[in-house]
Amino acid sequence: MLDNISDAWLLTLVGFAGGAVLGLAARLGRFCTLGAIEDFLYQGSSIRLRMWILAIAVAGIGSFILVSIGYLDLSQTIYHVAPWSPAASVIGGLLFGYGMSLAGNCGFGALARFGGGDLRSFVIVLVMGISAYVMLSGPFATVRVAFTTSTTMPTESFGYAGLISSIIGAPVALVGLILTVGIGLGALSSRSLLGDPKSIAWACAVGLAIISGWAGTQWVASTGFSASPVISHTYTAPLGETLIYLMTASGGGLSFGVGSVFGVLAGAFCGSLLKGHFRWEACDDPRELKRQILGAMCMGFGAVLAIGCTIGQGISAFSVLAFSAPITFAAIFAGAAVGLRQLITGFASSH
Repeated sequence: MLDNISDAWLLTLVGFAGGAVLGLAARLGRFCTLGAIEDFLYQGSSIRLRMWILAIAVAGIGSFILVSIGYLDLSQTIYHVAPWSPAASVIGGLLFGYGMSLAGNCGFGALARFGGGDLRSFVIVLVMGISAYVMLSGPFATVRVAFTTSTTMPTESFGYAGLISSIIGAPVALVGLILTVGIGLGALSSRSLLGDPKSIAWACAVGLAIISGWAGTQWVASTGFSASPVISHTYTAPLGETLIYLMTASGGGLSFGVGSVFGVLAGAFCGSLLKGHFRWEACDDPRELKRQILGAMCMGFGAVLAIGCTIGQGISAFSVLAFSAPITFAAIFAGAAVGLRQLITGFASSH
């Protein structure tokens, strides 16, 4: 039966399946980056941040198992093919994190909220998708390429696992497994998370969704008839891809990213119905709308510069231990912390 399905449709279905799991995790498991950072900084709770770290570990363990059995070639993954600029990771991550705090959501979170009827998040999705393409292939593309090229760090290793492997002589897959298991043990070293099996289950589900992306796109790239990138879930450029697909579907445009976006919307919609949380919401405050539009623009620009968002760099790139992942994630965290502080201080001073 699969022989009769085009590569584009196969990639779209793989993306949709994983995206649906991520959408359910956002609505039913409260899986959210900004929420995790906010809980950690202002509520004294690390559960949702540890969920994120556990998802990285599960995705990483699965990814390096795929590497060990020959089902994933790290040299083909998008985060190892693209040249890495530490400066772009830092600046892009800071810009994304700051924009995320202004908008109140990252691209993934906005999709999940839109799936639950939040029209404010629809605005974030639109602006972020357009901004991403302004930076990716629009007026700012030349500047981005010039900056990234001039600050690229030459390296022959495929991420941290490859670097350590070249130093100690151990197989890359073994090094990757040891590192990602260590990350998982770090996440689980908290009684609060261990006492919350629901959060553990949803974190594992997110990790499995990321693994499905790597496995599915590698399979299509290896067995299909067209050149396909080996990628997993991310929510910046795919927002723009989805807008283009909706406007020009007759000319094609189906991809893993488009399927993933629709999957998150479907999963979030089903999750909101299951919890009885679906309701239409709009923005009553022009100042809030202005802040969300500005934040979405910052996220679109920043994520393209950093080659990924909270899901793309924060989990997908982290799962294959790409050089950019921890640096970008730390920059996103710092940018979000600054933005949240500014918002809270601003609110406090206005009363």
